[in-house]
Amino acid sequence: MNQKKIVWIDDEIDQLRAHIKFLEKRGYKVLIASNASDGIDLIKISPPDVVLLDEMMPGLDGLSAIEQIRKIGKRIPIIMVTKSEEENIMEEAIGQQITDYIVKPVNPLQILTSLKKLFDSQRIVGEKLTRDYTDEYRDIYERMSPRMHPDEWLEIGKWLAEWDMLFDKRPDIALNETHESFRKEVNSEFSKYIADNYVKWINTNLPERPMFSPDIFKKYVVPNLKMGKKVMFVVIDCMRYDQWLTVESLLAQYFNVKTDLYFSILPSATPYARNALFAGLFPSDIQRAYPKIWSRGQTDIGSHNRYEHELMDHQLDRLGVDLPTDSKYIKVLDPEEGESLVRRLNNFISSPISAVVVNFLDILTHSRAASDLLKELSPNEKGNRAVMKTWFEQSSLFKALRQASGEKDFVVILTTDHGSTIGHHGIKAYGKRDTSTNLRYKYGDNLNVDPKGGILIKDPKEWRLPTFGITTNYIIAKEDYYLVYPTNFNEYERQYRNSFLHGGISIEEMIIPVATLKT
Repeated sequence: MNQKKIVWIDDEIDQLRAHIKFLEKRGYKVLIASNASDGIDLIKISPPDVVLLDEMMPGLDGLSAIEQIRKIGKRIPIIMVTKSEEENIMEEAIGQQITDYIVKPVNPLQILTSLKKLFDSQRIVGEKLTRDYTDEYRDIYERMSPRMHPDEWLEIGKWLAEWDMLFDKRPDIALNETHESFRKEVNSEFSKYIADNYVKWINTNLPERPMFSPDIFKKYVVPNLKMGKKVMFVVIDCMRYDQWLTVESLLAQYFNVKTDLYFSILPSATPYARNALFAGLFPSDIQRAYPKIWSRGQTDIGSHNRYEHELMDHQLDRLGVDLPTDSKYIKVLDPEEGESLVRRLNNFISSPISAVVVNFLDILTHSRAASDLLKELSPNEKGNRAVMKTWFEQSSLFKALRQASGEKDFVVILTTDHGSTIGHHGIKAYGKRDTSTNLRYKYGDNLNVDPKGGILIKDPKEWRLPTFGITTNYIIAKEDYYLVYPTNFNEYERQYRNSFLHGGISIEEMIIPVATLKT
């Protein structure tokens, strides 16, 4: 380790010889000055790693000296040593961006502690985080089994995302490869777990099964409506839990935020999961109750989410919620619609229930595969999180939520329909020409797939999925595989490698947040 250099400026420096020797024995090089002018000259000759600066000295005092030091180097750390505990002096010193302050009389351990915080805290915290990660990693690895409770998988999803956030802040911790390798292993086990349990779950009623997309409105929105609260139901399409964590703290400045996790239905894609949110039904039930939604089958995917407002109103009727006025709904597909939300905000928050669907992340995900610029902006999950935060801070949605945060008896239920995952491995899928084009799931006639990378669903009704004929099959990709037809396989496999995709079975697609924001 390089020897750290300290310039200590104090008019009583001769009385601090024992303190200086204490620091020198611990490897620090200490240069001394008995007045601010001499100390500044030392700093000009060779900027130190830190300045210990007495606040009260004859001639140029400590606060005035800081201004001179900042002209030499804006980033030189300064630890103020002061006899005064007056709040205005401390505030002025902090305002000049000192690193720390110590109140006299000082003892050597105080100084050593301040220096360690400055020079060694990153290393110490990094070592502690490494130990914590290793211990927690080992615990999760030993607990993973086919008999795990669904809540334990939600906890694992939470654990992965929270460590993602920590590693973003601490790129010096050399555990990224370990973390990604473990994520792959965990997703492999998760895919097996979902394949073994999903059908049983969705054909069982709550509370014997975990919470899925059709349960969210009834559990989170309706109770607030029945208590007389005004509710805004916000769905940010294609938002992963780790992306939510990047903006949760921004909203916590304006709301009391409580976040829970639940499972997206399969396919973890907009036509299925978002309709399930608004209808409170699984896709096969939606098809049966509202055949017009799926009547055009695979020829027009865009038509499948045109009826969300209608589905929400029917769900409210079915659940016995009698509204005094009509519900409101807006889908934000572009900046103009975002500004429309802000302009019409009073209409939305005065309604007993308003729904806002925001498609930015989904549009970004679909556009990224064809755009080198977007790939550069979000080359990986870390970049994806950064884009989420940058967008949200400037978004009309955040502006609208900030303005609404002062409303009395107002609650926001914010969720997503599904997340996304990066496809790393193409796998061959077989089907007819009219088979759907999605890369993480497909439906059509007489489909097939290598079981290594996907699940073949021969009986959609068992999985509570819509059908479009007698022989409708589904393929759902798992882990980090994506589905490519054998024709020109290598070309398309290369084209879509490392794309953000959704519709399949992975923790990042299926374990998603629902947050309650109260004023």
